[in-house]
Formats: sequence, C-alpha cells, structure tokens
Amino acid sequence: MKEKKNIVFIAQSLDGYIADKNGGLEWLEAIPNPENKDHGYAELMSEVDAMIMGRKTFETVLGFSIEWPYKIPVFVLSNSLKEIPVALEGKIQLLNGSPKEIVAKIHEQNHNCLYIDGGNTIQRFLVAELIDELRITTLPVLLGGGFSLFGSLIEPIDFDHIKTEVFLDQMVQSHYRRRK
Repeated sequence: MKEKKNIVFIAQSLDGYIADKNGGLEWLEAIPNPENKDHGYAELMSEVDAMIMGRKTFETVLGFSIEWPYKIPVFVLSNSLKEIPVALEGKIQLLNGSPKEIVAKIHEQNHNCLYIDGGNTIQRFLVAELIDELRITTLPVLLGGGFSLFGSLIEPIDFDHIKTEVFLDQMVQSHYRRRK
C-alpha cells in the first residue's frame, strides 16, 4: 500500500500565477522543449495512484482536444457537473464535499497517494491542511495578473525544502515537504 500523501505538481509564473488574466496557459509553451522532456511528471505519476482536480481544470483538459491523458483514476470536484462524458466513464468520478470528506472517500477506494491539481482545489486543500508536498516549477515570465497559485491563508503553513532542479536552463522546479 502506498503512503498516504497529497502532492501538488504545478507550474507558475515568476509572479505566482498559474493562468493569465484570460485563463490562458500559452505562456507554459514559451520555452522550447525540442526533446519533450517531462520535467519530473513521469516520476510523479509513478508515485501517485489517483488524481483530484477541480471542475475548471477538468474543463481545461477537455479543451485541449487530445485523448484523455491520465492512466490513473481521476476524481473531479464539482457541485455543478452531474454527469461525465461517455468516453470518460470508468476513468473519472465526480465528487463533492469538504476536502477531508473527499480524501476519505478516495482512501476508501484504496487510493492513498494523490496528485492534487487545479488552483481552487489546491487552495482549498492547503487551508484544510491536506497538502503534504509541493512541486512547483517556475517559468521566467511575469504575467502581471491572472489566477494566483496561493490564495489567502488563516495561518502560515511551513514547508521544508527537499530539492531544486533546473530544466531547459530556465525553468526552476522546487520540491517542498510540509513540516508537521
């Protein structure tokens, strides 16, 4: 059985945004990657056994016009979605509730190491003290506004630095573990 932990793996701009003012992600493609290096994504996917994403992130992925990219079960958080596309039946489940209720439901299905994705979802899970690791890749671009990775917190949350790597001589990925 995998260790119970929740991991954030996400990219941000230098000024801390995960999407531009229009919700766009084009800036993520600004640095050429001719060898299609994955910047730690395959390692992450070998560690996790399920993924939690918010509705907006789900809709963004659907808008990429690609085959569903995830081989692990995906739990989409939404109060408004009532059904999933037929092509994704058996690949995703819709859930709602508090972050603690959601994690408990997923653990009941024997999924313990979870990839948490989506701005609102990450913020909710941080406030609920349910993020164990942050793996944040910072791209050298200032967006000047957009959707901030971190929202308001009631109290500071302390993390320990694990390692930092540089990809494509420009992207800096830092890995942190929550101090408990």
